[in-house]
Amino acid sequence: MKHIKILGSGCPKCAKLAQRAEEAAKALRVKYSLDKVSDWKEYKKYGVMMTPALVVNEILESSGQVLSVEEIKNILSK
Repeated sequence: MKHIKILGSGCPKCAKLAQRAEEAAKALRVKYSLDKVSDWKEYKKYGVMMTPALVVNEILESSGQVLSVEEIKNILSK
């Protein structure tokens, strides 16, 4: 099971990253949960300075950019 978190305020970039993360997980047919986190206190736990950020299984994988579906698939395949 992959636990995916999207850290961000809910802006269009954050929504796009969440949509692509979900698309990538479905394409790989992995079980996953997806949480959208908008609390700045949570961002600090991961050292995030720029959003959107992608966290998978409590590991910060990306910050400040909207990854492509292929990039996210590569991360989820680890």
